[in-house]
Amino acid sequence: MPSISPQVTAALSQISGVPITVYDSEGAVDAARSAGIAARIASAGVRNVIAAGNTGEFFSLAFDEVRRLQAAVIEGVGGSALVTAAVGRSLTEAKALTSAATADGAGAVMVHWPADPFAGPAQKIDYFLRIADHAQIPVVAYLRSDEAAVADLVRLAGHPNLVAIKYATTNMMQFAEAIRATRHCDAIWVCGLAEGWAPPFYALGARGFTSGLVNVFPEISLAVYAALEAGDYPKARAEIDRIVGFEQMRTLYNNGANVTVVKEALALLGEATGPVRLPGVPRLTTDERARLAQIVGNVSAKALAS
Repeated sequence: MPSISPQVTAALSQISGVPITVYDSEGAVDAARSAGIAARIASAGVRNVIAAGNTGEFFSLAFDEVRRLQAAVIEGVGGSALVTAAVGRSLTEAKALTSAATADGAGAVMVHWPADPFAGPAQKIDYFLRIADHAQIPVVAYLRSDEAAVADLVRLAGHPNLVAIKYATTNMMQFAEAIRATRHCDAIWVCGLAEGWAPPFYALGARGFTSGLVNVFPEISLAVYAALEAGDYPKARAEIDRIVGFEQMRTLYNNGANVTVVKEALALLGEATGPVRLPGVPRLTTDERARLAQIVGNVSAKALAS
């Protein structure tokens, strides 16, 4: 079992930025432009870049597209930040993606929550553990449900190749209990619900948070992180208040507009990246786009003023 370096743990304890996937005019993945956005996020100061995460539309990409995208992001970032390659789907595919990402130079892999509607809660944890057994680089488990028992979360956190658990549910009672139950484990717990939820997660023991906002306003994400690390919760809340409208729009259509808002914000700033693939919301309505333009304009104006 490979050892987990302090550098990997440190990167995962900060902001995990998830770049969008760019499509060309024919709707195909534009790996080069996608890698460019990932490199820009790293250049802004984000120390962990997740290739093919949810903001990258993992579940609408074909297996070969994920492989090509991950390789391009790893090359584009060029060692300036940790690249964590997202893997998932069937156990066989997840293992194959893990091996491919390792060969391409990824520093870690993040395993998406299994989407099978008939999977057992404990068996979903077993799925993560099987991939951690297989991987030759550190593994991050991405929990998008609170259905697993705390005892199973302890099993997960105790795996020697499990470096972090990205917790993306609002069950703070379970999160607090899991933190207490895994104090003897080396794995860290990361806020998987982005900037808005980072303060309460930090208060309970999380380290770092995930972000799609870094595609558009990385300086705000970095300011939130700096404030939380300093224990300055009022400052963190003030920074989050700057983008609350942006994040609220991402929850439209039962979160179906999550990536759409990010992509359309980039388009408003002059960087067209193609519509979101189905079953995500491909485009905003005219009224929604106007509302987003006002939000982006206000945030940009305040950034210039400061």
